[in-house]
Amino acid sequence: MTDEPVGTDEVRPAEASSAVGAGPGERDGRWLQALELLLTEQRFRIGQYVAAHAVPVCPVEPAEEERHRRSRAPAAPLKVPEPPVWQLLDALPLAAMVILPALDEAGAIADFCYVGHNVTARRYAESHFPPGALPPHTGTVPLFERFPNLADTPVPRMLAEAHRTRRPQGPESAEWSLSGPDGRAVRLSSEVRVAPFGELLLVTWERGEMARARMAEAAQNLARVCWAEWNLGDGTVEATGLDKVLGLAASQPLPDLLELGRMVTPDSREPLYQAVHDVVLRERQVVDLELRLATPHPRVLRFIAEPVRPRLGPVWTLRAVCRDVTSDVHSRTLAEQAMQEARAQRERADAVADVAERLRDAIVPRFPAELGGHDVEAAAVYRPEGRTARVGGDWYKTRILPTGQVLIALGDARGHGLDAITLMAKLRYALAGLAFTGEAVEELTGWLNLVACDDGAESTATAVVARYHPGRALLRWTCAGHPLPILIRDRTARLLDPPPGGPGMPLGVLPDETYTAAETALRPGDVVLLYSDGLIERRGSDLDRDASRLVRAAADGARDGIPPGDEALDAYARRLVDRLTDHRMQDDATVLAFRLVGRDLPGG
Repeated sequence: MTDEPVGTDEVRPAEASSAVGAGPGERDGRWLQALELLLTEQRFRIGQYVAAHAVPVCPVEPAEEERHRRSRAPAAPLKVPEPPVWQLLDALPLAAMVILPALDEAGAIADFCYVGHNVTARRYAESHFPPGALPPHTGTVPLFERFPNLADTPVPRMLAEAHRTRRPQGPESAEWSLSGPDGRAVRLSSEVRVAPFGELLLVTWERGEMARARMAEAAQNLARVCWAEWNLGDGTVEATGLDKVLGLAASQPLPDLLELGRMVTPDSREPLYQAVHDVVLRERQVVDLELRLATPHPRVLRFIAEPVRPRLGPVWTLRAVCRDVTSDVHSRTLAEQAMQEARAQRERADAVADVAERLRDAIVPRFPAELGGHDVEAAAVYRPEGRTARVGGDWYKTRILPTGQVLIALGDARGHGLDAITLMAKLRYALAGLAFTGEAVEELTGWLNLVACDDGAESTATAVVARYHPGRALLRWTCAGHPLPILIRDRTARLLDPPPGGPGMPLGVLPDETYTAAETALRPGDVVLLYSDGLIERRGSDLDRDASRLVRAAADGARDGIPPGDEALDAYARRLVDRLTDHRMQDDATVLAFRLVGRDLPGG
């Protein structure tokens, strides 16, 4: 037997996959074998690294231990906390340890000594440290003798800075490793703070993600996304939402990478092996692929992974973000089928138009019922170009946000067909998720611009992104190369003034474009119209004249008032679209009407 692992970087199952007589099942099985071999080898490398950095735990006689402790103790007299102070530290909900700076004759720091810890720290060690990883605590010892791998973290610098400035330091992220007598190693990751404590220093740490757990979980559920970290040293998995994305029952354990290989379809095993191979051995910074799961339920995952490693050590962890893109792939498939049907049977325009309408219904949802509870109403009308049944890139979105504010947006992706549908879906779904961050509409529009820029040079779009603040009756909105909204008030209509500096560039043109927001104070009964340019543009016409025609039509329709209720608002929007659209349309036309409802709203 040899202690040296086989070099996976050189021995790969590609030769087996092309071997004469090797059937598909045998080739798929060999990819699993290759993955298992790769993970075993990496565990061996990590074990070698841990052995080289392990803390020796040697039994010593009590007298020798006392002599050793005295020989290592600092020259300055030790000042440890009195018992009442330890009781106070035990009351802290955070894990904490007390550190004593050891000073030389010149008053400079010669070392840091570990004095003790509180109850929460002991419980943390019991739940996170391998059994027997540390010798019993018998008194003050040099900190980096007890925890040698802490020396490669920000902790030494934070201790020195806290002692020098007498000011709290952190929080900063610290990652380090610890191994037990059986060779099992764990990677520890915490947010660390250091604070002066008289002549001592108090080090506290916590996991750090609890404060953001609820918001992260809501965003992950909305976007069907999760994160996971596979520890290649001991095979453990840390994750948030991985069970939901994989479709696992709550009682089922999270899969390690080999078990994940068994869950995917045979045609996904080679890409999974190649991704793990590239991250672990070639140390590629990011790998991005699609995996098709066969169990427990068929679905498609987007798998984006990166390596995590200690300084000068092997790749210890594979960190990944997984997103369930099953519905996206299904929608893309449906869109492709719809386009093929349209091209092959243009004479059946009415039937194809019905297919296109059903496809749009799958992408653009109905209005949430909660709008009424926030004193707002909304209605939307979509009219495709002529009778060609070409699916365009118009989209809109309304959503009640956790803050009680209302997201309102309308956009138009360039072109028609699958490319336009794909871009409109990306922008719409991206906005739906990003709005949950609570960031201002200027920031949301900038992020949407980056999404469009990343999609390719031809992927451009226009949009108006707005957020209504019920407490202030205020509408804040941005304009990215889109026609300006119309305000209907007191049975008159006018174009809203553009944001300061004018409308921004369309999405997808310049990645560094910044956007500003306009603010519009609303009154009960006010109606704001968002619309796509297909409603007003006509071949050979002037844009200013077309916009004026829309304002006149909006005012004429509101001359007798718009009665309260969604149905009346919907009827008004449909009459407006009917008046402005005809056979000369050059593009799809969409109108989104948004009305502020007040208790004293007159009924007419």
